Amino acid sequence: MLLDGKRLVITGVLTDDSIAFHAARVAQEQGAEIVLTGFGRALRLTERSAKRLPVEPDVLELDINSEADMASLIADLDDRWGAVDGALHAIAYAPDDALGGNFLNTPPDSAATAFLTSAFSYKTLAVGLRPLLQKAGGGSLVALDFDNSQAWPLYDWMGVAKAGLQAVTRYLARDLGADGIRVNAVAAGPLSTVAAKSIPQFEVFEREWAVRAPLGWDVHDAGPVAQMVALLLSDWTNMTTGEILHVDGGFHAIAAGSEPS
Repeated sequence: MLLDGKRLVITGVLTDDSIAFHAARVAQEQGAEIVLTGFGRALRLTERSAKRLPVEPDVLELDINSEADMASLIADLDDRWGAVDGALHAIAYAPDDALGGNFLNTPPDSAATAFLTSAFSYKTLAVGLRPLLQKAGGGSLVALDFDNSQAWPLYDWMGVAKAGLQAVTRYLARDLGADGIRVNAVAAGPLSTVAAKSIPQFEVFEREWAVRAPLGWDVHDAGPVAQMVALLLSDWTNMTTGEILHVDGGFHAIAAGSEPS
């Protein structure tokens, strides 16, 4: 199996329609042992979703912006496994006033919160897990991204944060390569998840994909994204790092589409 024997940390599982949930499912189906992370009021949602996976994993508490939580996570993983082979970063948040067409009026604190939680946190996770990845002889880190090489309606400072996430991916790849640690991101097409519901007028994204993605796109099917995550976490991509891999039906490659007949 693709991930046989791998020990993986999966963040960002909320409900069973989340991309991270499907990534966790595919990882288990491919032989990985996993733990999930969650925190605060969402922790119960993560625990409930864990029961719906093929094998119920443990759920560890992690507020990515809490040094104490990160230290506790690393201590638990060290006691549990002694090393870690990889992780999925599926963490993003922007305050309401940083979205929805409020770009010019967003206060600095809200923009900073979006960047800290959605982009800088990839560095936080990578640095925290680095000693355990080194003990494994290297490993793979994957982040979930939404390509922001262009400006999108209403996405505002989350779009800026996602662009930052791509830059963080490249710089982490530069600095962790000597440890045999690969760092990549998957730029997914829009999917109808709990996180998507926080994006005003999400249907704009769905409509655009319907006319531009040459392979088509199903906003209710996270399977293709989960499969790419599994591939990047595997040894089959042992010479791939610093990449932003698109799983979007080909949308990013097409300048304009046509209305479906």
